Amino acid sequence: MSNPTTITAQPGTPFIDIEREFDATPAQVFRAATDPSLVAQWLGPRELEMDIVEYDVRPGGSYRYVNRDADGNEYRFRGVFHTVAKDERVIQTFEFEGAPGQVSLETASYEDLGGRTRLRTHSVFPSVEARDAMLASGMEHGVNDSYDKLAKLVEG
Repeated sequence: MSNPTTITAQPGTPFIDIEREFDATPAQVFRAATDPSLVAQWLGPRELEMDIVEYDVRPGGSYRYVNRDADGNEYRFRGVFHTVAKDERVIQTFEFEGAPGQVSLETASYEDLGGRTRLRTHSVFPSVEARDAMLASGMEHGVNDSYDKLAKLVEG
């Protein structure tokens, strides 16, 4: 893997920061992150299937998707888009329906590196405990798989 994904969670803080560089323009990475037909191709661990129920990327728009494993277990997620600045930034909420009320606020920034993109996400959780629960859930595996699939999609 030429561009590793970095996940940082400083002890005692309610934040998770993720960073990855892609060999694609901000417009390409942004489109892959906001076009529902493309999102379905890369978001989530490899072993799960994804169905997008709703993905309305605009200020005030909402999203909802379902991941399913081979045994038919479902993992549902939802949120609301607050800020959408084309090719630059998206601010949204994120909630795993299996942990209702534990809503995080996520900012994704697309930095132009001259034909390449540095994607940075900053997630703010309601508590350190909620952040730690997210880390313990297998999030790192899902993020790494997702970003590897995203790289193949935008770089290929």
